[in-house]
Amino acid sequence: MLDPQLTRRDFLKLVSAGMLAFALKDLRVDRVRAASVPTQGRIVFSGIPLYDAPAFLANKIHAFGKDEVVKISGLEEEGEQGNPFNSTWYKIDVGYVYSGYVIPVETNYQKPVFTIPAAGQVGEITVPFSDTRLAPYVYAKRGYRLYYGSTHWVKRAVVTREEKSIWYEIYDFHLKKSFYVPTYDMRLIPNEELTLLSPEVPEEQKNIVVDLSTQMVTAFEGERLVFSQRCSSGSKGTETPKGEFRTYHKGASIHMTNEGDAVEEESVYSLPGVPWCTFFTGIGNAFHGTYWHNDYGRPRSHGCVNLPSEAAKFIYRWTRPNVPPDTEYLHLPGEGTKVQVF
Repeated sequence: MLDPQLTRRDFLKLVSAGMLAFALKDLRVDRVRAASVPTQGRIVFSGIPLYDAPAFLANKIHAFGKDEVVKISGLEEEGEQGNPFNSTWYKIDVGYVYSGYVIPVETNYQKPVFTIPAAGQVGEITVPFSDTRLAPYVYAKRGYRLYYGSTHWVKRAVVTREEKSIWYEIYDFHLKKSFYVPTYDMRLIPNEELTLLSPEVPEEQKNIVVDLSTQMVTAFEGERLVFSQRCSSGSKGTETPKGEFRTYHKGASIHMTNEGDAVEEESVYSLPGVPWCTFFTGIGNAFHGTYWHNDYGRPRSHGCVNLPSEAAKFIYRWTRPNVPPDTEYLHLPGEGTKVQVF
């Protein structure tokens, strides 16, 4: 978090003068800082090394596999920088792994809910990952894998009496297809978690500032700082556009993909259940949660502003228009909270 005494006016002066990076260093917030040590982490991709010291040239003592879940016993905040704003490493067993390659996760099993509203309800995955099925049976063919923090539109609960198993049917609006998730892997989001934050603050008093040079997202109510978070903006060739925008369309769960648009096959991505999407352009640029990396501080998106899921949820709830709980996607051109990207 930035210094709460830093006003919006001072902040914008620093941004426009290109001095924010120096100010952040003086305020001792020039690095990603962990609020607490996570207890579990999921490895982002295969081959991530475990080193005997928090440095990339240290001895490699193990290589992890993709989606391997590891126990985190501590952290080292002064290791070698993996990006200009992150020098944090996780302590795992007898070695260290750079935090950008490990996504903090939890394992929180849930009790089933049998009554689902007719319009559906948003649910979030509460375990490191969960494999869907194409039918509500344990031995049915697998669908895609869902990851901790991702969100999905639940249509109904299904009880399979032969197996004595209980499933949520989730619907993918992009694929126009249903998948089935064990109810113990998903938490249904109550309506009170989808209400507008700071509703008493007039719309024009709310303002989001994205500084691309420092990869920092901040939110102000008038001159008062209420939110700050390191982000990952668009990488070279798919930069996040600069200018003034409005958060005029939003969705709690979006299947993001560039299928059909990508020039090269290796650049194709398909990401179901991207959580808490707050769009600010008509070409898909959004603030959203991110379950595929933990490397905030490095531009690496396809134009969006990647945030940890809880940070994205704050932006989603704090900005207007407010999306009703029974609405999958809301599009209101000309409305929304102001966004400035420098």
